[in-house]
Amino acid sequence: MKYFADHAWVGGSVQAGVALVVEDGRFTAVTPGAAPEGTRLRGLTLPGFANAHSHAFHRALRGRTFDDRGSFWTWRERMYAVAGSLDPDSYYALARAVYGEMALAGITCVGEFHYLHHGPDGTAYADPNAMGNALVAAARDAGIRITLLDTLYLTSGVDGKPLEGVQRRFGDGDYDSWRSRVSSLAPSAHSRIGAAFHSVRAVPVAALVSQPLLHLHLSEQPAENEACQAVHGCTPTELLHRYGVLGPGTTAVHATHLTDHDVSLLASSGTGVCLCPTTERDLADGIGPARQLADAGVPLSLGSDSHAVVDMFEEARGTELDERLATRRRGHFSPAELIAAATAHAALGWDDAGEIAVGKRADLVTVTLDSVRTAGSDPAGVVFSATAADITDVIADGRPVVTAGRHTSFDVPAALRSVLS
Repeated sequence: MKYFADHAWVGGSVQAGVALVVEDGRFTAVTPGAAPEGTRLRGLTLPGFANAHSHAFHRALRGRTFDDRGSFWTWRERMYAVAGSLDPDSYYALARAVYGEMALAGITCVGEFHYLHHGPDGTAYADPNAMGNALVAAARDAGIRITLLDTLYLTSGVDGKPLEGVQRRFGDGDYDSWRSRVSSLAPSAHSRIGAAFHSVRAVPVAALVSQPLLHLHLSEQPAENEACQAVHGCTPTELLHRYGVLGPGTTAVHATHLTDHDVSLLASSGTGVCLCPTTERDLADGIGPARQLADAGVPLSLGSDSHAVVDMFEEARGTELDERLATRRRGHFSPAELIAAATAHAALGWDDAGEIAVGKRADLVTVTLDSVRTAGSDPAGVVFSATAADITDVIADGRPVVTAGRHTSFDVPAALRSVLS
């Protein structure tokens, strides 16, 4: 298949008139300054976005928690109510709609931080991985790839308090039982299997065992840090370092409330950080040290987490704009740095994606430069002007998933209305 992009993000900058050849889902030729040939992609074409942190079921809370000022912890009680209501069939339907929304937003791969493992009372389904398999099927049917980050969740607090209420469906009893269940999950052409530790609140130190591809919530709330100091005499980052969990295969999610020493430990170990600016602001979590992390050499990725918004432009912009609010200065991140974070497929184990380059997976996201938001923008600065609504075409692994702003397989808004009404 041949494509011609009016402008494309190649090698970290905008190139004009880029001819693209795709065979078997990969780029076989990328030629800037070429003559038009093939299907034309009008506007700016970017690599596919990677949503490195998702809780698909949180999408059901959008627009439903504004009436309670509350806190992260009161919001969590509403989240638990949704968590207790889903079964494999209803979770498939919800996740398919949510992943369809992600496809419309240019996301070609999602990291699903999955902990709704069992029935609401903690009883395993006949297929112990029925909920996880529903998510994998939902991503396939929405046309995107998935890294299923199957989550270890054993306790409800740093002090080892047992799971209670709906939390019982999150747990497997012990590390070995969790590991045994996860071992029966099989990757496919569009899916990979990774691991997640929910947080130091939910994973006792005896279960802090290094994993090849691992994500974990880290220092999202000051209360987590305080509890860890009280029980272990150190920060969560220091605890993970002590038990050898940090490393190049690990991604810490949020990392909002870090000490300078925490940042140093993350950087020296090669650990990545996934920022989720729209969720962090929605839950009033705080502003994390994004620029300090980047300057220390920590690889950054982005996620939509609770899906208060599904828009990787907004996540990228938020990374810069939050720094401006915190420092009262502009210009912390270049467009190239923000786009690199929004396309960081390596954080999900897909090292062969995230670039428009020969040999890479053919993931493309085309953004119109003619909308009321983008008209007149320099294509190189579109990350500061565009929204997900400006995306016209999305190709994942060489297959058109979104054409002329519509999903090629199903009516996403109708699917969302159906499952959320």
